Parts: sequence; C-alpha cells; structure tokens
Amino acid sequence: QVQLVESGGGLVQPGGSLRLSCAASGITLDYFAIGWFRQAPGKEREGVSCISPSDGRSYYADSVKGRFTNSRDSAKNTVYLQMNSLKPEDTAVYYCATDATPWIECSLKNKYVYDYWGQGAQVTVSS
Repeated sequence: QVQLVESGGGLVQPGGSLRLSCAASGITLDYFAIGWFRQAPGKEREGVSCISPSDGRSYYADSVKGRFTNSRDSAKNTVYLQMNSLKPEDTAVYYCATDATPWIECSLKNKYVYDYWGQGAQVTVSS
C-alpha cells in the first residue's frame, strides 16, 4: 500500500522559510513523478513544482520560481520542498503526490496524472 506522509507545515512571517517533507512507503520515489500542489480556501488546487523521474529535473510554477526548491533523500525515500521568501499569497494546504506508473513525466498543470496523495500540510504566512 502506497502512503505519502507530509510534515513541516506551520505559521511563518512574510519573508520567512519553511521546509516541507514528503515521506513515502510502498513505493520508491526515485522511479516516479513527484508533484507538489497547493490549495487555498475557495481556490482550485494548483501545481507548485514537480520532479521528473527520468532525469531528476525540477519544474516550478512562475509564482514560486526562485523561491522554492525541490530536493530528495533517496535513502530516506523522502522529497523536500524548501520554501523561502514566503508571501501571504503562499498560504494554502500543500500536498505531495506521485504516480502509479514509473518513468512518466511529471506535470504541473494536470493533477490527474497523480494517483497517490499525501494528507496535506497547512502553510500559513502571516504577520
């Protein structure tokens, strides 16, 4: 059974940083596309970043480019989303997701590519 468990959310002041973790069991993340999405109240779930399994390359939404960075620890089967220079508009529930089919390219725009989702982590940016 595949499970994704997120941690690291919280309350931070504007300009601050947080690091989200997404720990997987039942699947080896190195072989699968990984996506980070977020959903603010009353808004659609939107793609934040994704990691391609073929070359490990990361892609970022324009709204977070230069501020958010993906990384992974293969030994821990965990991926991370480092979020710097946080803004109030980054406030949302953040989800990690992965695919059931290995080696499929990741997608920022199509959330239906992903078959497994974490439970979500609340990130609140406020003074």
